[in-house]
Amino acid sequence: MGGSSAGALVPSVSKADEVGASMAPLAVSSSETTEVAGAPAAAEGATVPDGTRELALAAPAEGEAERDKDLLCPICMGVIKDAFLTACGHSFCYMCIVTHLNNKSDCPCCGNYLTKNHLYPNFLLNKLLKKQCARQIAKTASPVDHLRLALQQGCEMSVKELDGLLSLLSEKKRKMEQQEAEMNMQILLDFLHCLRKKKLEELNEVQTDLQYIKEDINSVEKHRAELYRARERYSVKLRKLLDDPIATKLWSSTADQHNSILVSNARSSLVGTCSGNLQAKSNDVKAQVSHQEYQKKDAFSGSETTSSLIHSGRIIARKRRIQAQFNELQECYLQKRRLGTSHHQEDKDVNAKVREGYHAGLEDFQSVLTTFTRYSRLRVLAELRHGDLFHSANIVSSIEFDRDDEFFATAGVSKRIKVFEFSTVVNESSDVNCPVVELATRSKLSCLSWNKYSKNIIASSDYEGIVTVWDVNTRQSLMEYEEHEKRAWSVDFSRMEPTMLVSGSDDCKVKVWCTKQEASVINIDMKANICCVKYNPGSSVHVAVGSADHHIHYFDLRNTSSPLRIFKGHWKAVSYVKFLSTNELASASTDSTLRLWDVKDTCPVRTFRGHTNEKNFVGLTVNSEYIACGSETNEVFVYHKAISKPAAWHKFGSSDLDDAEDDGGSYFISAVCWKSDSPTMLTANSQGTIKVLVLAA
Repeated sequence: MGGSSAGALVPSVSKADEVGASMAPLAVSSSETTEVAGAPAAAEGATVPDGTRELALAAPAEGEAERDKDLLCPICMGVIKDAFLTACGHSFCYMCIVTHLNNKSDCPCCGNYLTKNHLYPNFLLNKLLKKQCARQIAKTASPVDHLRLALQQGCEMSVKELDGLLSLLSEKKRKMEQQEAEMNMQILLDFLHCLRKKKLEELNEVQTDLQYIKEDINSVEKHRAELYRARERYSVKLRKLLDDPIATKLWSSTADQHNSILVSNARSSLVGTCSGNLQAKSNDVKAQVSHQEYQKKDAFSGSETTSSLIHSGRIIARKRRIQAQFNELQECYLQKRRLGTSHHQEDKDVNAKVREGYHAGLEDFQSVLTTFTRYSRLRVLAELRHGDLFHSANIVSSIEFDRDDEFFATAGVSKRIKVFEFSTVVNESSDVNCPVVELATRSKLSCLSWNKYSKNIIASSDYEGIVTVWDVNTRQSLMEYEEHEKRAWSVDFSRMEPTMLVSGSDDCKVKVWCTKQEASVINIDMKANICCVKYNPGSSVHVAVGSADHHIHYFDLRNTSSPLRIFKGHWKAVSYVKFLSTNELASASTDSTLRLWDVKDTCPVRTFRGHTNEKNFVGLTVNSEYIACGSETNEVFVYHKAISKPAAWHKFGSSDLDDAEDDGGSYFISAVCWKSDSPTMLTANSQGTIKVLVLAA
């Protein structure tokens, strides 16, 4: 068995290898002969074809690749380590073939019977592998590696040659150290120059800011001194008025009349009594008259003291608010002061009313500081329930005041529009108020918008995509638009053109309607769901659109092929857009932030954080100074537009819930609305509770 396995396979494999090995030198010799014979032709100008040259270069590479394959272990497919030869003529890694033979008794290549006794060290292959490894190292090794290898292999070298080599290496080392030191110094110098430049810029900025602060301190102290002198003049005039003999005579005559009345009453009541008792009563009356003579001065001094205490308490409270938001206020002051400087010359006419000595930026910041520190909390004025107490679907999706702030309307999943009289809700103590008007709808409602000119006209959008225009007086629908294919989230009347309104829907369409026409007049196709739409209050052709693509698209309705601007910054769907003014736009998103934008620029002016909003519509409302929104923590948050942190907040408590055992954390604020530019606002939550809140100190 051993002879058959060795006699058939080993020679055949060996002969094949020999044939391949013998062909390689022949091919090389042939090519060398060709090149030598072709040399004169090349000298005479003949050229070798490109294909021939490529084949000649490729042949050695292919041969080397084949040789590399022969050096691989058939089991692990890696370069053979500690090569062993089998009786059948195959070479393997020793550990690979031993591991194989522990499980099977055959050759992995040919399948012949094989045991560990048929394994022999392949000294020739091991030698070739070592040489191959050395060649590979030589190809990739650096000069240092070559030198180290030569020294390790005991290369013969004289002491003089070694000294010269050491001197050369030492010189090379010193040169490299010097270059590296110079490079490190250059890097350090560049860093220091850069740092110096940056700090000088910061120093210049700080010096400029200090100059601003110094100027403003002088201006404020000057104006404060003027106010103090005016107050002193008022106090002196008031004291003179009280010390005036005529005024004193009038006061005394009034006191004497009162005294005579008291004495006469005393005498009439004491007829028949002893003279001692009468004298005692007379002394009491005189004491009362004497007390009234000094009452005028005591009243003045007492009121002044009380007023001073109240004023001092207010100052302390407002100072605490300043300290709590000092960094935010500092940024606001510096921003307005720097911007005010650049625009001061351009806005001389605009700032003509600014107090003498006051800078425009300081005037703006004082307005911010005054409005921001004026309020610190939200106080409840009134509270009412929206809908049936036993109805589970009471979410108020929208709440809006009418043109004159006399009435407000609510709408939600109860499929009803309810109109309440604001004064009645505030003045009546009951928490259940009957609406003055109630309109029934076919579907759940998502949004309301009062007409800015016709007090009795209101528009609604619903979950079926229907946009309806209602007459509140007649309780009838005037127009119904059914072009939206999916739920319509938002609707808004134009302030400049009262017959025009815009709507947005889940069908990725923005539609503009005219109350005089039955079909939409403008259609804008977008790539994502529309969450909110809003007309610019100063234009009838500019509309802001909040989308599920995380962006706000600002369109000119005269050319809807592409948006005029795209405001990017939110990283989730934009749920609300509202205009504070013609140039200021606020947006809300389910990324738990509000952002303030300059309509003329695409960069956010400020980002507001503090509330929680990750999945629900929680409401957004604005006025000229404040931005308010709801939170999924069942709280209302109010932000000043110049400060990114909340100025005030209010939580709907457990008393608002139907069942004391219910978890209040499952409810959220669903709608908010300011009462024009007043500090009063309407808020509603997902439980159907509506509160009238007012900003308070």
